[in-house]
Amino acid sequence: MKTDTFNSFVRDLYKSEEKLIPLHVPLFNGKEKEYLLETIDSTFVSSVGKYVDQVEAFLAKYTRTSKAVAVVNGTAAIQVALRIVGVSPGDEVITQALTFVATANSITYNGAKPVFIDVDKDTMGLSPRALEAFLEEYGERRDKGVYNRKTGRRISAVLPMHTFGFMCRISKIQTICNEWGIPCVEDAAEALGSKSEGKSAGSFGSLGAFSFNGNKIITAGGGGVIISNDVELGIKAKYLTTTAKRPHEFEYFHDALGYNFRMPNVNAALLLAQLEKLEDYRSSKSLVYKEYQNFFTTNFKVAELMSIPETTSQWNYWLISVQLENREARDAFLNNTNSQGVMTRPI
Repeated sequence: MKTDTFNSFVRDLYKSEEKLIPLHVPLFNGKEKEYLLETIDSTFVSSVGKYVDQVEAFLAKYTRTSKAVAVVNGTAAIQVALRIVGVSPGDEVITQALTFVATANSITYNGAKPVFIDVDKDTMGLSPRALEAFLEEYGERRDKGVYNRKTGRRISAVLPMHTFGFMCRISKIQTICNEWGIPCVEDAAEALGSKSEGKSAGSFGSLGAFSFNGNKIITAGGGGVIISNDVELGIKAKYLTTTAKRPHEFEYFHDALGYNFRMPNVNAALLLAQLEKLEDYRSSKSLVYKEYQNFFTTNFKVAELMSIPETTSQWNYWLISVQLENREARDAFLNNTNSQGVMTRPI
């Protein structure tokens, strides 16, 4: 069976005799242990500590944005970003049908309704053509914003996602959002290290959100980050994720409904060590991708390897995807690979 050839290729590539080869395995070959031990010795293991500050400074510089705020996970990052741009109960947020459930959950946590539109085949990200068509058919400009003339709900944000680190047509999406006066928030959970037109994922919209779950290109065990080029929006993100506490030397005064979404210093210590190795990991993963390119071109023509779209001037090589002829071929591929301990999953 041809899929057996693929299974052998993967095992040879990773030189693994393990029963299961997962989609992704985190690497810890930097200063993780050093930073973690230093954090434990300092006793500053919770949400206050130097590693939280260093992670935020690192990511603001890396993404060339004005402000980065470390939080507990990527879902929380998106949830808060949507609230900051004004998403309220009863609103609608336009997002893509192809995404992880956290994207829709983040909308729902704000009391809003997700409206799903199609993606572009080459990027697997939200289609600006579909967005434009939807707004032209259903969008109605009123004094308090853009409303869906069919449902009567306000359309308070657009939430594209950069699937597998591939950059969607974010510049075009942002242009459409500007024309309609609708904020754009980027779900860049999978895209740290990816760029479009030389700009980092997450830096095009009003705010962007990253995830550092254990399956991402780098990890803090969990964790997420909100980034923005608007300093005031970044300050608001810090305020809301720190229980909406007003800064004071000793008083505890909270003047809004906030969240305890702060990233612990322990996780930040792990994340800083990972960030220091990000470009090394991206470089090594690019070599793996080239091996896949060669294999699918010469030895396994029953499936097509997804190529890097023109929108992506730099890819993080997070996950590699393939397209098969039909659902029957896809299911056969999934069943064979997983039964042989080579983990694959459907898109």
